[in-house]
Amino acid sequence: MEDLLSDQLEESKMLMEEAIEHLERELVKVRTGKASPAMLHGIMVNYYGTPTPINQTASISTADSRTITIQPFDKSNLGTIEKAIFEANLGVTPQNDGQLIRINVPPLTTERRQQLAKVVKAEGEEAKISIRNARRDAMESIKKEVKNGYPEDAGKRMEERVQGWTDTLSKKVEDIVENKEKEVMTL
Repeated sequence: MEDLLSDQLEESKMLMEEAIEHLERELVKVRTGKASPAMLHGIMVNYYGTPTPINQTASISTADSRTITIQPFDKSNLGTIEKAIFEANLGVTPQNDGQLIRINVPPLTTERRQQLAKVVKAEGEEAKISIRNARRDAMESIKKEVKNGYPEDAGKRMEERVQGWTDTLSKKVEDIVENKEKEVMTL
């Protein structure tokens, strides 16, 4: 009985940690006005008929704080890489010079920064909801086991442990969101 409950609690903790990882992956995609190869993370290129992550088809680097350069491993794929970037709708225009692709990242307007800050908050709230859902499921499992004869004091200790995870990870989400908002709002 205790092993089953421990497994369920570990699974809940894992789901909470995955919510944080998902938040971090999503926030990398939020533009801050600085060029970053991470902006292109998740873009799939039709590479010889197979959807392939862009970083497996080209070398991606930053020339300066406003320019991303993309050097395809195979020059014949310049057009497909350029098309994939257009279709990703990043709000930037790739420039193909026949050798490599350059992306100039324009500075963000104050209005756009405020919109991005709202997106960051919304992503943080989604992560918190995921954490709370995992906590709810864990608490229900504990209560069910206590009802089925598991010692009540041990159940309370497990509930406190789950609540501790929830508090710690929720605080971590708040810190991540706060740092990203500062980054977005900084000129």
